[in-house]
Amino acid sequence: MSTGPARAPKKIPVLPLVAGVVVLGVLAFLVLRRLDFRALEAQGLALIRGAGPWAFFGAAALLPAVGAPLSAFTITSAELFAPTLTLPGVIAAMLAAILVNLALTYWLARYALRPVIARIVARYGYSIPTATKSTALSVTLALRLTPGPPFFLQSYLLGMAEVPFLLYMVGSFFCQMPWALGAIILGKGMFNGNLKVVITGVGLIVVAGLIVQQVRKRYGPKPS
Repeated sequence: MSTGPARAPKKIPVLPLVAGVVVLGVLAFLVLRRLDFRALEAQGLALIRGAGPWAFFGAAALLPAVGAPLSAFTITSAELFAPTLTLPGVIAAMLAAILVNLALTYWLARYALRPVIARIVARYGYSIPTATKSTALSVTLALRLTPGPPFFLQSYLLGMAEVPFLLYMVGSFFCQMPWALGAIILGKGMFNGNLKVVITGVGLIVVAGLIVQQVRKRYGPKPS
């Protein structure tokens, strides 16, 4: 039995679609043109500053454990709290927050969330590898010094691999510290429009990158 000729697919009306995109673009341009981004930035920073350093650095310790970018805290920290804590005080507080975050993510990965993660991994036919005494250092450096995995994911992977806690803390902290210092100083220069401070921050980040390359060559996993 004939079903008749197949219907041709309906053509998308291109002209109304283009016109709609143009109208939306013009409206977005007009709205953005009226926004005072400097004022919005100042209001946002004032709101965070008003919450106080305990709330800010507490959030810096906790939120990166669930995926918040650590750089959002390091870059803004000096602009927010250097006037009250001084720059060395901000650096000390941020490094303390990083230490707390490292310990928290290790505990979550190795103990609190490990049964859940193990079940999920086993369901797909995999197992969680365990670092040995001979490989713990190279595993830690390989994860911390290789670009790619986010900071919090590196911590979870090292915790699940059962890297010894002291090695995990020391190795992770000293791998992260140069980047954190560079970001804190870079952020202070960016918010204040101080080119010298910006260059100093960028210089620290560049030096950190060079050190990472040398450490990776010397202590990283060697190809078989």
